[in-house]
This record gives sequence, C-alpha cells and structure tokens, in this order.
Amino acid sequence: MLTTNWRELLLTTLLRLFQRLRLERLFHVDWLVNPTGATYRFTDYFKGLEKVEAVKQIFGEKTIEVLQNLKVKFTYIGGYMWIDPRDGSLVVSTRYLNEGDKTGIYLDLVHELVHIRQLMEGKKLFPAEYDYVDRPTEIEAYQHAVHEARRLGLNDQQICEYLKTEWMSNEDLRKLAKSLDVKCT
Repeated sequence: MLTTNWRELLLTTLLRLFQRLRLERLFHVDWLVNPTGATYRFTDYFKGLEKVEAVKQIFGEKTIEVLQNLKVKFTYIGGYMWIDPRDGSLVVSTRYLNEGDKTGIYLDLVHELVHIRQLMEGKKLFPAEYDYVDRPTEIEAYQHAVHEARRLGLNDQQICEYLKTEWMSNEDLRKLAKSLDVKCT
C-alpha cells in the first residue's frame, strides 16, 4: 500500500467530504485537484486496456468508444484515483501512478471504469444514505476488481491488502471483504 502523509490524507479526506456534500463548486476546490485545468485522453496514457477482457466485460461492445472518449485529469494531491461525477472524468494522483503498486493501479483502473459505466447509466456514485463499504456502486466496482485479482492469481490476503485504504477502518474492511467473499485474517 502506498504510504500517505498526514497532509495528503487530510486533503484527500476534505476533498471527499466536499464532494459528498456537493460543496466543491461553492468553495472552488477544482484548482486543488487539477491546478492546470488540463484533461487528457484516457487512451493516450492507459494503452491497450480496450483489449483486456475485464474491461470489455464492463462496457461490452462500447469499450473502445468509451475509453477513447474518457478524459483523465492528473492531480498532485494524495490518494489514488477517483471519478469526478461532474464531468465523468477519471482523476489520477501522479504520485500514485509513479510510486504505487502496478497491480493495485491496474485493479483500481478496473474499479474506476465500473464507476464510469455506472455514471453513464445514471447511477449516483456517492449516495449519502450508504456508508462507503455499503454502497451498491462500490460493491459492484470492487466485485469486478476482486474477480480480476483472482484471475491474476492473487490470494485472499493479497486481495485484502489491496482493499485496505487509509479511510477504511478494520471493521469496514471486514464488512467489505465479507460482501465480496474475501477472507481477511
């Protein structure tokens, strides 16, 4: 797991809170996430994913079209990657891309691409009535990532390490793992 310092964790937590409460535009935090305002084509940075079976299962016959139209924003703040629900772009931490575990990055891409499809279907990604580990959208996205992790040969303990994040308590991890049929010790 990528180590996040307390400043990055605080910024990431505040950003997630702002997004959950829909306050990001009121406080103009876009500059924090994407200081240049630039967006890039997903396929220019993540090449070949249109050929990956796990990705094709998410989008079906629309895989190439969706990936070619998907925009990416790079951020210097901590965290991993997430979807900006305002414009459907993928936001990626450059630190995570440079220092993170390559398998974890790949599984996160699978996870986030499920969120892209969910957003295209009109689903709310951050329904306030659910905690993070109980959100149907998160469970579905993690199901795809866990399925792909198993296909890659990861065992349950390695999958648990992948699932664990700084904002998730041990109890939340156990709850999520149980819903995904992953045995965490």
